[in-house]
Amino acid sequence: MAPENDAAGGTTNTKVGRLIDRYDLGREYGEELEAAWTADGSERKSLRDLAEEFNHRVLASAMDEAAMSPLDGEVDNIYRLLTQDEVTAGVRTEVRGQLERNGIDVNQLERDFVTYQAIRSYLQNECGAEYERTSNENRIERTADSINNLQARLSSVCETNLDQLRDTDRITLDDYHLFVSVDVLCEACDSQYTVSELLERGGCDCDETERR
Repeated sequence: MAPENDAAGGTTNTKVGRLIDRYDLGREYGEELEAAWTADGSERKSLRDLAEEFNHRVLASAMDEAAMSPLDGEVDNIYRLLTQDEVTAGVRTEVRGQLERNGIDVNQLERDFVTYQAIRSYLQNECGAEYERTSNENRIERTADSINNLQARLSSVCETNLDQLRDTDRITLDDYHLFVSVDVLCEACDSQYTVSELLERGGCDCDETERR
């Protein structure tokens, strides 16, 4: 596929670059992403944080284009209902129907949501950005990737086998939503997070508890 022209007259070879143009997010938004990823200390945002913020902007742009005029917090809530595992199939169907009645192609919208890998590809390949990670950050990212891959594989195996059992009348099962989560409960501070959340936030609430 040939590269698409960007808003400044150049070309873009990445999904994020194309979506910035398609959803009219403004080429300066790319500079915001780069600045947030390469910032120092607590000002820096992770690739996963940037991917989620990017997807929120894509959804907000689609809703604006459809003249839905979302209220404060509505974009965040709709994104959560479309993407989070704990949301029931009925609720997700309802919110998808709401968007479709307003003329939004939800299937295309969901395909346009990006992963942190897509954000990294854009920042490195189009912006030429680099971030020097510490060995601890590298280890944390590798651990998160490994666990996420295992959970995705477990989810796929479970769905395949459940579908086969249902289709051959060995079990009774209507439409369903599968939850695959590994949670960590700290017995000291009584905080509980998924493994991904724990790694992304840098630990449990023990430090905050000690400061109180």
